[in-house]
Amino acid sequence: MLALWSPQERHGLWRRLWLALAEAERELGVDIPEAAVAQMRDHLDDIDFAAVAGYEKRFRHDVMAHVHAFADVAPEARRYIHLGATSCYVTDNGDLLLMRRGLEILRAKVLATLGALAAFARRWRDEPALGYTHLQPAQLVTVGKRAALWMQDLVLDLADLDHRIATLPFRGVKGTTGTQASFLSLFDGDHAKVRELDRRVTEKMGFAAAMPVTGQTYSRKVDAHVLSAVSGVAASAAKFASDLRMLQAFGEIEEPFEKEQIGSSAMAYKRNPMRCERINALARFVLSLETNANQTHAVQYFERTLDDSANRRLAIPESFLATDAILVLYGNVAAGLEVHPARIRRRVDDELPFMATEEIIVRAVRAGGDRQAVHEVIRRHSVESARALKDGGAARNDLLDRLAGDAEFTALGLSLDELRETLQPGRFVGRAPRQVDEFLEEVVQPLLDAHAAEASAAPEEVRV
Repeated sequence: MLALWSPQERHGLWRRLWLALAEAERELGVDIPEAAVAQMRDHLDDIDFAAVAGYEKRFRHDVMAHVHAFADVAPEARRYIHLGATSCYVTDNGDLLLMRRGLEILRAKVLATLGALAAFARRWRDEPALGYTHLQPAQLVTVGKRAALWMQDLVLDLADLDHRIATLPFRGVKGTTGTQASFLSLFDGDHAKVRELDRRVTEKMGFAAAMPVTGQTYSRKVDAHVLSAVSGVAASAAKFASDLRMLQAFGEIEEPFEKEQIGSSAMAYKRNPMRCERINALARFVLSLETNANQTHAVQYFERTLDDSANRRLAIPESFLATDAILVLYGNVAAGLEVHPARIRRRVDDELPFMATEEIIVRAVRAGGDRQAVHEVIRRHSVESARALKDGGAARNDLLDRLAGDAEFTALGLSLDELRETLQPGRFVGRAPRQVDEFLEEVVQPLLDAHAAEASAAPEEVRV
């Protein structure tokens, strides 16, 4: 990703765009010598950035600086480089090329992260764990099912990325205000040739279609669409990181921690979720850039203004770079998650009697009890048991002991052993294990199989 947004890559694309334009113009009858095109083709990547800087200092124009530097190494083409074009021919089309490749890089990392999470979900598919609604203990889930929720977000992101990659348009050859007037003049008023020039350059640069109409720039709404897909990935990663930070606080699941890693310079025992915290930090930055892109689009008056340029040179690359870093972290954490089943089960045990109360009510009614009266007895003892557990009055959840000692329950013939039969965690996870299996088999694995090389990519190093 760093290489993609480098000056070498960006300005190498500019030269390829000038070459494609010259080739297409020559094919359609413009008198451009083959030697000129050949020289351009031979000097696509040997960019003298010192010479460019010198020209830019003189001209105060970055595109013209590169035109002159290109002409220095391709003198036969000097007369024809940038013929009929405006600066946005290279800047806008170049940005679209960069963004499409950036989406492809992110896509590969999303697939790799999905692969790591799929292995984790498969391993822990049926491990009961506390579910949470409103950040309060709720009906049990499984560790694998929770990972499936994280994967579901990435599957949705993958669809967005695929859509943007498939439908991202080329700006094409449109001229200074989008009217193609300069090209119409170049081809002596031949509208068909102007349209064919647009089509040929679009095809040469690997796009299926160009935008039908533009101003000097393509609509900045396209940037907003792209950054929406990018920020969607960041948001999914942030959701995962937030969940994991809480699970690590509970002691249930932890991000990787290396043998000699230091959690705190002061507190030697600390094991902080540094990687997930960094995901959250970067994600907030990326999410702010999505809003920025829409704001930029909203103030592009008429055919274009230049207040987008400096903003986009920051917002677009940094959105991709930060999200790439997020996915490096996400993949690293997903591949090295540490699960602590004993802690998970202990926390389940603290809450399971409360979750069993619905079945206990059913059993009590079957034994002849009044549903409303039984509900009130259970409610009263539940409140007392929870208070004792929280205030240190009980070492464990003693709800069933309290119920077994209540005269109204003993009158129904419900024994403590019968009540304890309800406390099997696996009975409270519903279809969670099978949901994991079905999701992996029907949704995730087909994606991984279809893109096996990307999904199995080696993780990148995480650096402090």
